Amino acid sequence: MKRLLLLFLLSPIALEAQQFHLIGNADEMGNGCIMLTPDLPYAEGIAYSRQKLDLTRNFQIDFDIFLGDKNEGADGITFVVHDDVRSFNAFGSWGECMGYGRFSPGSGGNSIDPSIAIEFDTYQNRFQNDPSSDHVAYLENGINQHLSYWNNQDEGFDLEDDYLHSFQFQWEAESQTIRVYLDGNEVYKGNRDLVNDIFNGNSDVIWGFTASTGRKHNLQYFCLKRLAMEFELEDLDKAE
Repeated sequence: MKRLLLLFLLSPIALEAQQFHLIGNADEMGNGCIMLTPDLPYAEGIAYSRQKLDLTRNFQIDFDIFLGDKNEGADGITFVVHDDVRSFNAFGSWGECMGYGRFSPGSGGNSIDPSIAIEFDTYQNRFQNDPSSDHVAYLENGINQHLSYWNNQDEGFDLEDDYLHSFQFQWEAESQTIRVYLDGNEVYKGNRDLVNDIFNGNSDVIWGFTASTGRKHNLQYFCLKRLAMEFELEDLDKAE
């Protein structure tokens, strides 16, 4: 069956006013960007797209992230895909949990579950197995603790450099492959049956961004550039 890749180019107006549900400190910045945390301590912001993802089809999401300008700042951003019962109001704990997870796997508190997430962590928290540098890691089910991470094998790797960084998330449904790119570098690749192993058979899921600060802090925001989803030609016929 013929398939095609349909590109949705989201304008700043559509992005801010219609596409995202904002929680906590999250707020519109203009120019297609949404602030997740101001440069203040103990802030938490979450933004969820109102358009769900269909995991039976391929998709690609491109955006820029800004993680601050203070190397001693905190705590980072996550890109999250979830099916939490709280729907568009799901949130996790602040500080090192970045608005996504809980402080330890066996602890109580809020976390977004079931879910997967990509964290952009800018502060070392040893319990989470963080290196001394900033890093990227793959997470599941509201648990921030990770066994592996990407920091370009550079103990001085820094994302709090006052620059926007490009990020791309790809999902290949047939091969069940996740690919993640940061500034053009592949920083994660993995195979996971997301529908059955994570989301209990549900293929329609919510996606968005979380971020938080603790005692240390930074301005943190994202700017969406493109959402590309694969549709069968017969679906486009039905839509006309």
